[in-house]
Amino acid sequence: MSTEPNSAPENTPSATAAVAPAAAPAATPARERSPRGQGGFRGQGAGFRGQGGRGPRRDNRDKPQEGDGPSMIEKVVFINRCAKVVKGGRRFSFAALAVVGDGKGKVGIGYGKANEVPEAIKKGTANAHKHLVTVKLKGDTIPHDVVGEYDGGRVMLKPASPGTGLIAGGGVRAVLEAAGIKNILTKSLGSSNHIAVVHATLAGLRQLRLAENISEVRKLPTA
Repeated sequence: MSTEPNSAPENTPSATAAVAPAAAPAATPARERSPRGQGGFRGQGAGFRGQGGRGPRRDNRDKPQEGDGPSMIEKVVFINRCAKVVKGGRRFSFAALAVVGDGKGKVGIGYGKANEVPEAIKKGTANAHKHLVTVKLKGDTIPHDVVGEYDGGRVMLKPASPGTGLIAGGGVRAVLEAAGIKNILTKSLGSSNHIAVVHATLAGLRQLRLAENISEVRKLPTA
C-alpha cells in the first residue's frame, strides 16, 4: 500500500497557512521594543508628569509657606452711597469705612472712596493698614474705665470679668473685635454717626494705660 497520499498535505500551501498564525503572537509589539516604551514613554514610564518625578516637586512649591506674617482681621463697618446728578441722570459713587486689627492690641481705621463697592472696600482696608496703632490691654479686657470722644461721638468703655463677653454693637464692636478684646462693657452716649462712633472708640482705647506705665511716669515703686 503506498504512503504518498499521507505525505502530500504537508507540502500544500493550506498546511503552511494553518501553521503560520501560531508563530505570530511571539512577535514583540513595536512600542515594547522601542527604548521610549520603558521609562521614556509619557503614558507608562517614570517620566509621566502625573506619576513621575517632577509632579511631587511642583505640588511642594504650591503649598503655602510658614512664616508669611500674622493674619489680620478686616471688617467693613459702613458703606455710603453718594449720587451726583448730571445731564444724563445720576452718577453713583461709594465710600467704605473699614477697621483692621491683628487681635493682639493693634487696630486701625481707614476710609476709601471709589465708583465701585469692591474698589472702595479695598482702598479703605489699605488705608486702615497704614494707620495701625497699639493699645494697652490687660489680658482680654481693658485695664480701667475710659470715655472716648470724637466730634459728636462719645463712647464709654468699662472692663469686665471673664465670661461677660463683648457687650457692644455697630462700629464699637468692630473696633474692639479687631483689637482682640473679648470681655468689656460699652455704651454709646453721643452721635450715632458711624465715623464719629468708630473714631471715638479708638480715641478711648488710645487713652488706656497700664499700672506699670503710670508707675514709671510718677517714679513710684511697682507692687
